[in-house]
Amino acid sequence: MDIKLLKEKSLKIRRRVLKVALSAGKGHIPPCYSWADIATVLFYGNILKISPNKPDWKDRDRFVLSKGHASLTLYSILSDLEYFAADELDKFATGGALLPGHPDAEIPGVDVCTGSLGHGLGVASGMAFASKKDNLSWSTYVVLGDGECQEGSVWEAIMFAGHQELGKLIAIVDRNTFGASDSTENTARLNPLDDKFKAFGWDVEEVDGHNFNSLISTLNQANIRAHENKPLCIIANTTKGKGIDFMENSKYWHHQMPKSEQIDIAWEQLGGQWID
Repeated sequence: MDIKLLKEKSLKIRRRVLKVALSAGKGHIPPCYSWADIATVLFYGNILKISPNKPDWKDRDRFVLSKGHASLTLYSILSDLEYFAADELDKFATGGALLPGHPDAEIPGVDVCTGSLGHGLGVASGMAFASKKDNLSWSTYVVLGDGECQEGSVWEAIMFAGHQELGKLIAIVDRNTFGASDSTENTARLNPLDDKFKAFGWDVEEVDGHNFNSLISTLNQANIRAHENKPLCIIANTTKGKGIDFMENSKYWHHQMPKSEQIDIAWEQLGGQWID
């Protein structure tokens, strides 16, 4: 898929996230938007080896959204790829529905339950370890929030993956520099994040998380080097709330829903009211 089409897909994802969140009255819009371009490249840019017609295909790449509160981006993509019916989005986060607020392994296309921050990388490391132990072809991708990287369990997993030389493990850190209520550097300083990963035996690449050319190049290289003996961390520098200017780089919008004129502004900045 060319860059123009990827950008169109990414915009469509942002529109769908806003539509569903407004309808449900819940969701985390800015964390969804910061990784939307990363998700677009992963799922539409021929990076992930998956088969929507066979969600349980044994040779598929595994994908873990460790920052599970940003589930609406993932759900929007899985719906578009026809893992499940589009009208399931209309029942987002309602009792008994297919799509809860955080990813559940009962959902077609979702490999593991996530949302309790700090655990996704450990699970992904276990998957990658199994793949290596059994000499299997598939890789494991995991997307973490940078605020999540302040959890101790993340660093236990980083140490394990480096020690076990899990070359088919690719961790993408959504480095939007904000946690739920403040900047990461005010909460518990992460920088220099690249040196920290390297100290545990990882290779590290840094990329603009909204530049499609850079994302494609970096993720393609990740696939090429997957036979090597070091796990790879891609630090994707992103903007929390990317696409709606009053949400961008703000610590106030993590849980908030836009109201009245804010909704009109948001739709205008996303190119107009959503039309199914």
